Amino acid sequence: MELALDRQAHPAATFLRLQRPFKGVIAAPFLPMNEDESIDWASLERYIDWVASQQPAAIAVNMDAAEAPALTEAERREVLRACVRIINGRAPVISGLIGGSTRGMIAHGRALVEDGAEGFCVFPPFPLFIGAPIPVEMIGRFHAEIAEALQRPLIAFQFPRGWGPDYSGDMLTALAAVPEVIAIKESSFDANQTIQTCQAVASLDKPIGVLTGSDTFILEAMLMGCGGALIGFAGTAVAELVEMQNALEGGDIARSKAIWDKLAPLARFCWRAPIRDFRPRMKELLVMQGLIRTATVRRPQLGISAAEREELRRLAETAGLI
Repeated sequence: MELALDRQAHPAATFLRLQRPFKGVIAAPFLPMNEDESIDWASLERYIDWVASQQPAAIAVNMDAAEAPALTEAERREVLRACVRIINGRAPVISGLIGGSTRGMIAHGRALVEDGAEGFCVFPPFPLFIGAPIPVEMIGRFHAEIAEALQRPLIAFQFPRGWGPDYSGDMLTALAAVPEVIAIKESSFDANQTIQTCQAVASLDKPIGVLTGSDTFILEAMLMGCGGALIGFAGTAVAELVEMQNALEGGDIARSKAIWDKLAPLARFCWRAPIRDFRPRMKELLVMQGLIRTATVRRPQLGISAAEREELRRLAETAGLI
């Protein structure tokens, strides 16, 4: 880990909008598509403008919610350029960084920096990071080399438990040793691991932020110690989640709970098993809200049933989103 430990913390200090430890709600919007699975640029313009107007702490494009693994590198670049233009400085713009090797991700990241990325959420390189144990040195070097090359704030990405590496214990220490790592997106969907991550990070000499990515218990994760969220559900209820987090930060637990009590049934419906179907479910909701034109997802992902759509509408009405 000498590479990380010997460097100055200049990127985190330079990019003042993405400071360490990062707190707040980062919206991870979905990617509207036409019936032929091409990108619906007209809907994207309207939708991203709406997301930015809700005042999230940042906006993360090219994430899992946006089906970024199904996009080409050229499409990810085009999406980022469009979103940077639409957002126009109203919020920091983070991009998911996806690939199968350190070298490939650095090359793609450099292109995304040219396109306006202010920071990155670093995806674990699959299938290399599937299974345990994974050497701490591998985790540390992977993030440190990307940070050294891209000179941008980074958010590490903890995938759902069992999907990839569990960033815990010595791995969190290794991540925190990289000055550019401002937070971890804790998406284990496991309450115990969320608590352990928050406790482990709090004990570090130079803590990083912990942002929940577990859409089914967002407020609960914040009460466990998460300082915010980097979340797909904030692709719809942006202002509500921002208000919830602000109320909690201000000590108004009753207000934050009242907001989440309305939203939680909808979030848990969208992210219930099979979890992969959160994308078509959420796109159907965005269509109901008038934010995008179609609920098309890229194959082999399937759409949802009429019965699911009916229940989704009922829950969205109860939540006050439509």
